[in-house]
Amino acid sequence: MFDGHNDALTREDHALLASGRAGGHLDLPRMRAGGLRGGIFSVFTPSPNESWEPVTGPDGVSAVELAAPIGQPWAAAHASAAAGRLLALERAGHVRVARAVADLDAAREGGPPAAVLHLEGAEAIDPSLESLELWHAAGLRSLGPVWSRPNAFGYGVPFVSPSSPDIGPGLPAAGRRLVARCAELGILVDVSHLNAAGFWDLARLELGPLVASHSAVHAISPASRNLLDEQLEEIGRSGGIVGIVFACAFLRPDCADDPDTPLALIAEHARYVAERIGVEHVGLGSDFDGTTIPAALGDASGIPRLLEEFSQIGFSDDELRAIGWENWRRVLGDWWRA
Repeated sequence: MFDGHNDALTREDHALLASGRAGGHLDLPRMRAGGLRGGIFSVFTPSPNESWEPVTGPDGVSAVELAAPIGQPWAAAHASAAAGRLLALERAGHVRVARAVADLDAAREGGPPAAVLHLEGAEAIDPSLESLELWHAAGLRSLGPVWSRPNAFGYGVPFVSPSSPDIGPGLPAAGRRLVARCAELGILVDVSHLNAAGFWDLARLELGPLVASHSAVHAISPASRNLLDEQLEEIGRSGGIVGIVFACAFLRPDCADDPDTPLALIAEHARYVAERIGVEHVGLGSDFDGTTIPAALGDASGIPRLLEEFSQIGFSDDELRAIGWENWRRVLGDWWRA
């Protein structure tokens, strides 16, 4: 299995990733137990003093206050430290930082788990993009221009429900330069957290398959972070992938952040995408350690229980192999030119 997004590197107990942690969702022992042979490891820099408490207005719309922008020096220092944790795990032989498709194949064949280094929000990159070269040399192979706040490269969609993702302006010139250079270097560009205008600006550039690493279906759960049908169709047209997120608030029709959410809902989102644009465009994108996930799943070791839900609603073994690994391998290979 390959998972399109986790935030384990930025948890306070990250030092226990190799040996195992008491809390959270993902560490290397639980990856082994769940059959995860690879994943995208996110580096995320929080906004200082941000509030995660949603406020519900008289119209029934729930919104989390938009996170404040952060400066490049703060983000670069924070992100460099988090990326160093992954490189230290590689140096110790616990993982292989995936820089090419051959690293994914080696992990599948029994080598160390493949860990794709990802920036969730590009604030650590200077507007001149000079530091992007260093990040690439260090192993960066995936980047989301924005998290759910604005920055120099784009407008992150805020957390609002019910709401369309069509909030805010499109990609500025700096954002277009960033994604174009990523394509030249072979760094996947991720549209999760990007607002609708930015999504369509990126789609029109036709740099590579559109990838939503950890998102879900707006028609089922009308959260601003989820994908509209027309976005799903464009992802399919581009040859891309939707990593179905495990976040309760993005799975449920009521958008409630409630761990008492059935595992079957994750499977329902996957089936919707498969029926709309084809099973070859479906993957997993858990958001382990970054969100509330269904209690029935528990953590990364619960992946086999999720696969059973997929089987029960009609996914075949061949389709599960595609969802679990082959679709991600194809799309990563397309971006990495391998």
